[in-house]
Amino acid sequence: MLSDADGQVRPRGGGVAGWYVDDVRLVRRLEVGVEHSPLELVRADASGTSRHEFAYVARGLGDHQPDPTVLLERVRTLAPDGVEERLRVSSSAREAVDVVLHLDVESDLAPMHAVKQGEALPARAPVRDDAAGELVWEGRGRELRLALADVDDVALDDATARLSWRRRLGPGASVEVGVRLRSVGTPRFGPGGPVGWAERVAVQAPDPRLGRLLTRSLLDLEGLLLRDGADGSPGDRFLAAGSPWFLTLFGRDSLWAARLLLPVDTDLALSTLRVLAARQGERDDPATEEQPGKILHEVRDPDLDHQLPPLYYGTVDATPLFVCLLADAARWGADPEQVRALLPAARRCLEWVLEQSRETGWLRYVDTSGTGLSNQGWKDSFDSVQHADGRLAEAPIALCEVQAYAHEAAVAGSALLAAHGEPPVPGLLEWASDLRARFARDFWVETPEGGHVAIALDRDGARVDSVTSNLGHLLGTGILDGARSRRVAEVLVGELRSGFGVHTLTPRSPRFSRLSYHGGSVWPHDTAIAVRGLAAEGHHDAAALLAADLVRAAEGFGQRFPELYAGDAADAVTSPAAYPAACRPQAWSAAGAVAALVAATGVDVDPDGTRSVPERVGTALGPFALRGLRAGGRPLDVTVDAAGGTTVGDAS
Repeated sequence: MLSDADGQVRPRGGGVAGWYVDDVRLVRRLEVGVEHSPLELVRADASGTSRHEFAYVARGLGDHQPDPTVLLERVRTLAPDGVEERLRVSSSAREAVDVVLHLDVESDLAPMHAVKQGEALPARAPVRDDAAGELVWEGRGRELRLALADVDDVALDDATARLSWRRRLGPGASVEVGVRLRSVGTPRFGPGGPVGWAERVAVQAPDPRLGRLLTRSLLDLEGLLLRDGADGSPGDRFLAAGSPWFLTLFGRDSLWAARLLLPVDTDLALSTLRVLAARQGERDDPATEEQPGKILHEVRDPDLDHQLPPLYYGTVDATPLFVCLLADAARWGADPEQVRALLPAARRCLEWVLEQSRETGWLRYVDTSGTGLSNQGWKDSFDSVQHADGRLAEAPIALCEVQAYAHEAAVAGSALLAAHGEPPVPGLLEWASDLRARFARDFWVETPEGGHVAIALDRDGARVDSVTSNLGHLLGTGILDGARSRRVAEVLVGELRSGFGVHTLTPRSPRFSRLSYHGGSVWPHDTAIAVRGLAAEGHHDAAALLAADLVRAAEGFGQRFPELYAGDAADAVTSPAAYPAACRPQAWSAAGAVAALVAATGVDVDPDGTRSVPERVGTALGPFALRGLRAGGRPLDVTVDAAGGTTVGDAS
């Protein structure tokens, strides 16, 4: 449910407000009013994921004096199958007050993709009274129903329902009315939460921003939880990518979000992997880019006219990331039997990696359908892979971070198979060793400043030599030697640092724009992955510095991270500008906030359950303690003191 800041859902040209279920806008108008007075907002709390509260005064009613005497309070509750609106009017006027409340309701049953793209939207859906005490809007295989049990009057035109209540309030009296709207039908995925993460995991710190960010992020993540099996079966949970545009299963996004949350919940990783394994590619299909062993990109409703196929596999990185997540989950103490059950799917992923790299040795992508994504890494906009002079790279393209994921998957996946007594994937470790050597030779760009890793190799094998945030994803994968790891750290906290996170593209690029989707903006998850990698390779001061940048940026968004924000410099503005149409909340943004705080402690675990921290970490966040994490099946607390000293132990 998306509303204006005052809680009203208004039908505006090109507006996105409304209640969405399964990629269709069921409600486009939900607007409350009172006769003979405008409403003035005096309080709004829209921070929750299932309950919002608003309060208004009606200055045209009640006593004629400076202080308002008629108050309208509105509580909106979002349930798995419906929305409830409760309206409470109270009066402190000296005389009785006649109040007439209205609630206007409309639907257009517009597809989500049409709203997002600003396309011509369908006309308002017609409304009818079903003679059984409910109003009905229907179309596109969807049905919206509104119960009329408490309503005094109903006025219908072709598409708008005006519900009215007439009440007389004596001095000090109040009255409450309400309606419930419900969606009829079975969506692809059902709600997956709550799970109590925010009650279990907490920060103790002199800086209150850390606790606010952690709690807000965990609550948002609970709100984004979905489960496979909306028919009531106890399906596996996973994190939808983001609200509103990506409230569905994504391969890369759901994998990364679960990976970033491993210190909080390893069961989420296992269930996410099972959901994706159930849809793992079985055949070659150029139209959907499905291939044997490949992990999907996204799932959409087949009854709606999306740009991409409803089950689309056009992603080059989700398949190695599947193996990386499984290996990390095992290291953090996930149930060994559940890990073992996923090994056949992981083996198919590793076989896919070898098969796809057979021609050139690189893991590359190209849109063979002509209608899919032209870029198939996490930066999937058309202009995200560019040379330093601004020229766009031509496919097939081998992204630097994808080679790093593949290397990590090969090494960690081989170790995981061996740990469970499974036979190796023939030639996999030899390929990984060769990949690392070739990567060092072919991806490194020498510069007077000290060099950097190219974002990609183009179709001719030439380096795509721009400086981008992709290099942050290389850290912790084992593909870099020590000297180049240090240089990557220097670039991240030097040329690419905005003060609110890491620029997706260097400001020196001729194509740089602070509000370019992948060409100068800042993505919180991207910065968090860099923080995680910096800590893994011992660059603790740099990790803490970037984690502190994220904490600073979060203040400008009420601690609720969006998908991305403008690449403004922190020495020029107090908070970064919002990116228009960014999802908010976004799963890997919220999970990235959690992961950045964990990484800033330097905590790590071994497969045998051993927990460790370095003697000293960075101090940019100040002293803090993380309580309620889990590792090796046991509670875990980590403390960082003012000098950067660290301690780790079981939660008491």
